[in-house]
Amino acid sequence: MLKGAFYDGNPVVIFEHKGLYWSKVRGTDAAKTIEPAEDYIIPLGKANTVLYADAEQVRRGNSLVVITYGMGVHWALNAAEQFAGQVEVLDLRTLCPLDEVAVLEAVRRHGKCLLLTEEARNNSFAQALAGRIAATCFEYLDAAPQTLGAAEVPAVPLNATLEATMIPSAEKVAEKIKEMLEY
Repeated sequence: MLKGAFYDGNPVVIFEHKGLYWSKVRGTDAAKTIEPAEDYIIPLGKANTVLYADAEQVRRGNSLVVITYGMGVHWALNAAEQFAGQVEVLDLRTLCPLDEVAVLEAVRRHGKCLLLTEEARNNSFAQALAGRIAATCFEYLDAAPQTLGAAEVPAVPLNATLEATMIPSAEKVAEKIKEMLEY
């Protein structure tokens, strides 16, 4: 994606999660990838489905999509292990441009969506996207779009235990998925 940003004619800002460098955080081994080819470029504005739900679960209405990016992808993948075939994970990869087509298609397919972000939930990009989804996909929704983000605190704590308490995790995502699948 860095190559895509380099070759794009517009100014591009890239944020990367420090925990994904060399996959130092438990549960992020999927972040270790080898470049497929020297000229390989991930296009900006194109989301990627990193985990598909089972077609039968989708047909029965027993599934949901987690829409996320960055470290949220790994939290969602680890949480999804507890819900065999019931969770689809959509990695946005870029927020602007946003792959709105992929987002809306996934929401229409499942009828339930969880927007996962590391930032505080209130007034976040995820919350704004949840509002757009609710307005655009209202007739397809079985439940209101839910958002999960960091705790509302004035600053990120430097203490590792406090930081882990503040930000989302695979366990917190799994709790939210379980809650959403039950209604």
